[in-house]
Amino acid sequence: MEGVPAKADAEEFTNCFSLIRRNPFILKLALSAGIGGLLFGYDTGVISGALLYIRDDFKSVDRSATMQELIVSTAIAGAIVGAAVGGWLNDRFGRRTALLVADFLFFIGAILMAAAPNPHILLVGRVFVGLGVGMASITAPLYISEASPAKIRGALVSTNAFLITGGQFLSYLINLGFTKVPGTWRWMLGVAGLPALLQFVLMLFLPESPRWLYRKKREEEAITILKKIYPPETVESEIQALKESVDAQMEIGGFEKIEYSKLWTEKEIRFALFAGVGLQIFQQFVGINTVMYYSPTIVQLAGFASNTVALLLSLITSGLNAAGSIASIYLIDRTGRKKLVIFSLAGVILALAMLAAVFHVSADNSPMVSRAATTGQFGNLVCPEYARSSSSWDCTKCLKASTECGFCANRGNQLLPGSCIIANSTTKHLCEKVRTQPWFTHGCPSRNGYLAIIGLALYIIFFSPGMGTVPWIINSELYPLKYRGVCGGIAATACWVSNLIVAQTFLTLVNAIGTSMTFMLFGCIAVAGLFFSLVFVPETKGMSFEEVQVMLRERVRLFSFKFWKKNPSASTKDSFKKETTKSKAGTNGGGAAAALS
Repeated sequence: MEGVPAKADAEEFTNCFSLIRRNPFILKLALSAGIGGLLFGYDTGVISGALLYIRDDFKSVDRSATMQELIVSTAIAGAIVGAAVGGWLNDRFGRRTALLVADFLFFIGAILMAAAPNPHILLVGRVFVGLGVGMASITAPLYISEASPAKIRGALVSTNAFLITGGQFLSYLINLGFTKVPGTWRWMLGVAGLPALLQFVLMLFLPESPRWLYRKKREEEAITILKKIYPPETVESEIQALKESVDAQMEIGGFEKIEYSKLWTEKEIRFALFAGVGLQIFQQFVGINTVMYYSPTIVQLAGFASNTVALLLSLITSGLNAAGSIASIYLIDRTGRKKLVIFSLAGVILALAMLAAVFHVSADNSPMVSRAATTGQFGNLVCPEYARSSSSWDCTKCLKASTECGFCANRGNQLLPGSCIIANSTTKHLCEKVRTQPWFTHGCPSRNGYLAIIGLALYIIFFSPGMGTVPWIINSELYPLKYRGVCGGIAATACWVSNLIVAQTFLTLVNAIGTSMTFMLFGCIAVAGLFFSLVFVPETKGMSFEEVQVMLRERVRLFSFKFWKKNPSASTKDSFKKETTKSKAGTNGGGAAAALS
């Protein structure tokens, strides 16, 4: 029982643009709130390029994979707290206030990072940025969904996902722009404060969510905003639907006191949380943010040594990510949420299998180390571990032996034997500038490097339109109004915790089991995510918030023993009509309340 309308509206996407053309105020709300997504995306993307240059400035970072993971993941740790606090902040003070607080935190963090004299201050700045990003990640889609007409809600919430990917693409462009500027990474990280400042100013002039206002008994303000959002012929019915929804919630205990025990005792809320949180966890554990946080590093692991080349090739994946989000805006209200997730995960599985195969073949065919060339050309600069060994080495073994070792490739053909020497600024200059030979410290030359780039591109092409956007949309639609902030906060927190685990372990996994097996692990998790989505993820396409709650009741009954004793109702929309009819007739005073519980 999916609760999907019998026939999809083929003109939904056209209607979306038509409605926005007639009422630009809707787009203004969506884009202004969506800058929170831009902040999210910019931070995700900018650190991947900045990390290459932070390693050059701080040797303690360059020599420690753990320190590199910390610089990435402290922002995610901050986002976990930000998302958890953001849920409470949204319910208590409103969506608009939560976005203003997020912008302030992000701006402070950007200044601290840009001025950091050492890695420890940099980490503090990353925490502040994370707090802001965590709050924005839950608040932006929530604000947009509550200020959008139901028929185009998915498309408008997808604009937030587009701005996330657009922020990532912008960060790679900015990274490239500052590669030759003194202070490189400081500019890259400091520029992040500008979109936060822009959103702060814009949100000062925008209204609060009408649903939140109505919940707080500020009916006149809510009605004024609804009249700006909906056309005159439908605004009265929307106001009445909102009034019935809020009145029903008041009948079952009101809004002010949230009974947290109901998050697991109420079957419908528990099922919604299971589906919403599960989607957010799988979104992260299929490895998306290893691609976004470490994309240039992965490119270097594939055999492209230059920082600039790594950033240029990473720009391809970032651009495809943004393009996929545009496709999602078109598809989300046309094909539905669940179909997009299933298609997305199936493609991600294929792409991860390809990446695992490419890196496996590359590791097995790594260029050999020439003892004669190493000792003859570099004398006492030979990697100590290699000097003590009597066996034959290849480039992969050289780089894995110690963070103190680097590979100076053959000048004429990188795939021919090269030299395993000490890795420092002196040997790098000697190899690259004096002997004009390619220098590798984070990956080895490979004839299959271009296949790894194709694999990354395919991964993004499949991930972005589905798993990149749908989990956020589902979580903005699935929960009862009373619990929407809290449940959304739980789902966002689960997302950021999963993000932290993946970001903090990726380089460690690569060092421990190899790049190939790491991508294989992500592929196995994607298979589990596909089965989870087929069984547990509901379809919310085209439904009002009230219809979603009735649909959840039907799905809970489908998974219960009672279902096998009595056939479920024919459709969710029919069930919703029956519930509201009973409520209006007074034959079942608690009907509407039950539909929303």
